[in-house]
Amino acid sequence: MSSQKLQPPRGTRDLIGDEFRRHHRVIKTARRVCALYGFEEWATPIFEDTRVFARGLGETSDVVSKEMYVFEDRGGDSVTLRPENTAGVCRALVSNGLTQSLPRKVFYAGPMFRYERPQAGRYRQFHQIGAEILGAAEPLSDAEVIACGYHIQQELGIAEGSILEVNTLGDTESRDAYRAALVEHFSAHRDSLSEDSQRRLEKNPLRIIDSKDAGDRKLVADAPTIEPFLTPTARAHWDAVRRHLESFGVPFRENPRIVRGLDYYSHTAFEFVTDRLGAQGTVMGGGRYDGLVEEMGGPPTPAVGWAAGVERLAMLMDVAGLTPPAPRLVTVIPVSEAEEGVAVTVLQTLRAGGIAAEMGYRGNLKRRMERANKQNARAALIIGEAEAAKGVVQLRDLDAGTQEEVLLADIVGRLRG
Repeated sequence: MSSQKLQPPRGTRDLIGDEFRRHHRVIKTARRVCALYGFEEWATPIFEDTRVFARGLGETSDVVSKEMYVFEDRGGDSVTLRPENTAGVCRALVSNGLTQSLPRKVFYAGPMFRYERPQAGRYRQFHQIGAEILGAAEPLSDAEVIACGYHIQQELGIAEGSILEVNTLGDTESRDAYRAALVEHFSAHRDSLSEDSQRRLEKNPLRIIDSKDAGDRKLVADAPTIEPFLTPTARAHWDAVRRHLESFGVPFRENPRIVRGLDYYSHTAFEFVTDRLGAQGTVMGGGRYDGLVEEMGGPPTPAVGWAAGVERLAMLMDVAGLTPPAPRLVTVIPVSEAEEGVAVTVLQTLRAGGIAAEMGYRGNLKRRMERANKQNARAALIIGEAEAAKGVVQLRDLDAGTQEEVLLADIVGRLRG
């Protein structure tokens, strides 16, 4: 084997210490808040039949055309590491015969994979939390799923660092009229469009609005918005979403340029954006995708949801100085090998009582105390020959620097108190 030190693959990283604690807090908080809103957690496979994403996300999306990890397995089937999980959730709904028991509220959390240029807050293996409401066409469901996402950010302490931007993509009739207007606008500047946008002009001109190319952005600035093309039905849905957001107490601003990066969205589209993470400003985004379940072979099923990057939410926590502290242990220290049996009994008594505790495997009293201080332990329980004989421990408070003798039978209550 080469002597060169092995490193994680480009675009991946290890989560250790403070980073892991922030990551864990995001998922734990999201899981708890989503449960309050009636969401149940699902776990779908990390890789799927490639058609799940190619059909669901749209061939004109950057994810499908540029970023998916696609490979042929040993059986000759084309499979893809999931680049997002909404399509997988919709596939699971159909595969498990759940389309007759709607609506369903689904929460998920886990790793996703996209082949793109790694940068701060954006990795090739990244993690997302997401919430989906399947089988509800009412505008209230759009607003409630957004309110749930806002609630999560409030619980994490980062809501003031982001702002909700919302838009409507209308219904099919609205989008058809809007698409024609966009084709007319961009066709007049075809030669100035990027190569990707020239291709999108033929297949899905709405994708041009989502372009990151500087030249395209200038043309997008003068492009028409969808507002004049909304049908009465689409306008009523849009008005109701905004009204319900106000009822939920979620502040927002309208942004007619939000179309999201995937082809399955309709009606409501939204993003929570921030200026605290540099160029990577979107921390949570989603919208309505009424046609996606049907793409998976199910019946026409309205749906709405969002996904959020765990890494970006964790970065906002870091910026706000909200990293969870490392848990503080109680260290059990036998003075000699003769007291190890009693020490193990004490150790397990503490753990059974819900108190985090550990015992070093080696070292004299001085070394074990040094380790306890290095680990920022809150207390040390010292057990020598005399203590073992009397059924007591010496409880040393490592913050206050005090020490007292405590009966073994009372130690759990004492440490809890």
